[in-house]
Amino acid sequence: MREAKILESLTVHDIAEEGKGVARAEDLVVFIDKAIPGDVVDAAVFKKKKRFAEAKIARVISPSTERVEPFCQHFGVCGGCKWQHMDYTAQLKYKQKSVLDVLQRVGGLTVDHAEAILPAPTDKYYRNKLEYTFSNKRWLTSADDIISDEKEMNALGFHVPLRFDKILKIDHCYLQADPSNAIRNAVAQFAVDNNISFYDLRAHEGALRNLVIRTSSTGELMVIVIFAYPEEDQITEVMDFVQSQFPEITSLLYIVNQKKNDTFFDQEVMCYKGRPYIEEEMEGLKFRIGPKSFYQTNSQQAYALYQITRDFAGLNGDELVYDLYTGTGTIANFVAKKAKKVVGVEYVPDAIEDAKVNSQVNGLNNTVFYAGDMKDILNAEFIAANGKPDVVITDPPRAGMHPDVVARLLEMEADKIVYVSCNAATQARDLAVLKEKYDLARIKPVDMFPHTQHVENVVLLKLRK
Repeated sequence: MREAKILESLTVHDIAEEGKGVARAEDLVVFIDKAIPGDVVDAAVFKKKKRFAEAKIARVISPSTERVEPFCQHFGVCGGCKWQHMDYTAQLKYKQKSVLDVLQRVGGLTVDHAEAILPAPTDKYYRNKLEYTFSNKRWLTSADDIISDEKEMNALGFHVPLRFDKILKIDHCYLQADPSNAIRNAVAQFAVDNNISFYDLRAHEGALRNLVIRTSSTGELMVIVIFAYPEEDQITEVMDFVQSQFPEITSLLYIVNQKKNDTFFDQEVMCYKGRPYIEEEMEGLKFRIGPKSFYQTNSQQAYALYQITRDFAGLNGDELVYDLYTGTGTIANFVAKKAKKVVGVEYVPDAIEDAKVNSQVNGLNNTVFYAGDMKDILNAEFIAANGKPDVVITDPPRAGMHPDVVARLLEMEADKIVYVSCNAATQARDLAVLKEKYDLARIKPVDMFPHTQHVENVVLLKLRK
């Protein structure tokens, strides 16, 4: 095996969009995993192209002043929380910089008036949803001793990056508050003690497949156990154990998924105990969250994000609002009390049904929701039937908006567009087209996911008169 080439004494000067440190070696741009600005390192190259290389740290010669000790034992092996080794204040600085850089570079936009990024109120235990995977072939780390036939190879945890068939056994995760860790560890140990098989991701065999835990700020707790090929009575055995050990669970569900992929949106969900949903609450509004519902995974920051969105919209009660990519109608219902009418559009029919229920639960009668492909449904007939919007709120997936949707926004000429994005690059691409008729009035990044490179960004566009 050829030895990796070592590039010596590189000074890391920036962070790339994917979260890697950036350095230069003569004319070569080097992306270095787990390096942060201010580090001086020797880097081992594992991939090289004409103008750039990818590398790992071979030796830290001089650590950055922004480097801190990671708090999680799984850091560096688990695929999450890739910036734990960076001071949180520094994380915010680089997230703000990455958003503004891409808006300038891709969108050709002026960003001098951008507002400061909103920090997360807590950087640990902030997620309201985690999904774990069972595997009979756990990923062995350097902490493992010599492999023997007696070594426990079952694992319940997360996929190792770039390995679909290897699962890292998680002992303690700092992403979700208790009793998340206790539930995961108890279910895994119960299965081992009772010889209930863990799923084989290559052979597609085994009883236990996934475990999903959802929490809410109201204290409600949903647990979904997903089986693949259980033997008779194994479902009852596992579910009875979970119910007895964790009586605080308000929604205990299970699914039997025998497909070759983990998605369960097309599978029947069985309610074993409690209600088939949990409830989230914001400003007195209740939002029902089912096992298949999308909801922002950081509840505290979701509330802040929606407040910023509503503030940018500047509603006074007379406006017709279109909420595009409405999901389960969270933003639509959140702004409804400040608007004359809200029209929500979403691709997923189940999500639209959730949106309608959420309006009913909250006694909102000024919302209407449609299911369909955005580029097809948002046409002249739709606008004629529902009215020309005064404000458009759009919160598309990472891929951004389809070009036909952007073109339709230019035709509609709403006075304001509030664009919420989890991907500043695709947001900038869309804004580059919309600037034909719109001025960029406000920019506000929001940190939803501490210790990762991901960042949300909210912008306000105003129609040029």
